Amino acid sequence: MKFKIKASTLKEWLSIVNHAVANITTTPILETILLRVNFWNIVLISNNLEMAIEYVIKENVEIFSEWSFAIPSKLFTSLVSLIDDDEIELELLWQNNLQIKTENWKTKIKWIEATEFPVIPTIKEEMSISVKWNILKESIEKTIFSSAEWNIRPTLAWLYVNIKDWEIIFASTDSFRLSEYKTKIEKPTDIDFAQIIPNKTAYEVKSIIKENEEIKIISWHNQIWFFFWNTKIYSRLLNWKFPDYTNFFPTTHSTRVEVNRVDLIQALKRVNLISKENNYSIRISFSSQTMTLETWESQIWEWDVRVTASLEWEENIIGINSVYFLEVLWVIDSTHIAISFESALSPVFIRPVKEKDKDKQGEFRHIIMPLKI
Repeated sequence: MKFKIKASTLKEWLSIVNHAVANITTTPILETILLRVNFWNIVLISNNLEMAIEYVIKENVEIFSEWSFAIPSKLFTSLVSLIDDDEIELELLWQNNLQIKTENWKTKIKWIEATEFPVIPTIKEEMSISVKWNILKESIEKTIFSSAEWNIRPTLAWLYVNIKDWEIIFASTDSFRLSEYKTKIEKPTDIDFAQIIPNKTAYEVKSIIKENEEIKIISWHNQIWFFFWNTKIYSRLLNWKFPDYTNFFPTTHSTRVEVNRVDLIQALKRVNLISKENNYSIRISFSSQTMTLETWESQIWEWDVRVTASLEWEENIIGINSVYFLEVLWVIDSTHIAISFESALSPVFIRPVKEKDKDKQGEFRHIIMPLKI
């Protein structure tokens, strides 16, 4: 096997396929990248058994002979990152040696037989749908932050996706908060696409997709594929039913305020300096024209920050996690947000205040469970 490739192209595909390489494992083959060198293209595959990425190179490459082999990802990536030359030549030699050669230097690393690399399952187009890149990316960004961390609560480290008729819905929860984002799609679908996707996979899809791409999503049994550009992302799915979460969103309230989102972000940044000493617990009190954020007294100081707000109905006070509150504000685009709740023990309902001078927006809603004051 022998081929030449532009260094910039090689660095680009490594940055993509490395997203599915296992970092620390008792199975060394999962720490490698598979190269299938054909006369018409080069296919690169990474697979950590939960997720796999397949990337196809057709340009900026000159192929002299074919072969398939695997190489250690970390070592190979480190070597390539040090290359300043425009072109790189890779050639398989005897005794499982891969020679990496440029105009100014050359080195060798060991390669592994392709037969040891885990096979990616084949998939049938049982459920298939296409979504614009910006809709998919925005839907993930507005919900992934409230899913659980995989190493802490793996059963909640997922995103629920439902695509039906003209609408796409994303939802996530870590049991302390819940996000939902609804938006319209350009073409209606005649299938009811409902799946639960690992947040790790969703994060990688969001990171890799490029502008102006149409993403084709194919699901079959407990597997899903995302097709876009010259990349495929495969993932296993969770084989259970996402809970009916819609009833958790409040339909009534005794207190409601509207507040400038940027002002509130700045206030939360200040109180977080202190609240981190108390697991980011803060009190928020609502009066006629003011929203007051307070921290409990620490060994060093305490803080009381006031933000101008417009109150409807009753004055009230709640306890809340300031990090959770700040994270939801980051994904909202509107100038003002609405905060409403029934009592100090009721979920805190947060929504953007829609602006007339902006294009039609998707519908985002979020709740945070309160803290005992």
